[in-house]
Amino acid sequence: MVTKALLVRLEAKPGKEGAVEEFLRSAQPLVEQEPGTRPWLAVRFGPSTFGIVDAFPDEAARETHLNGPVGQALGERADELFASPPEISYLDVLAEKL
Repeated sequence: MVTKALLVRLEAKPGKEGAVEEFLRSAQPLVEQEPGTRPWLAVRFGPSTFGIVDAFPDEAARETHLNGPVGQALGERADELFASPPEISYLDVLAEKL
């Protein structure tokens, strides 16, 4: 059962849409090594707007993910790839079907 989630909205800089898509695809193997991150989805909302939706069994797993390799890479490449800082929403899961 998951109880916590994240919604991360990412707005690509003009001309960086392909690089953002590549970055998100390259993050999947890293997330697969996190037993507490389930599910993890990289999505595209529109031409330059991307996102990550992921869920966790508890707050500890969510914090582990945020401080893990994908979160670090996101921070390191934010100025290069994104028009604005990533918008992170912390969510409580009320019901689920995984």
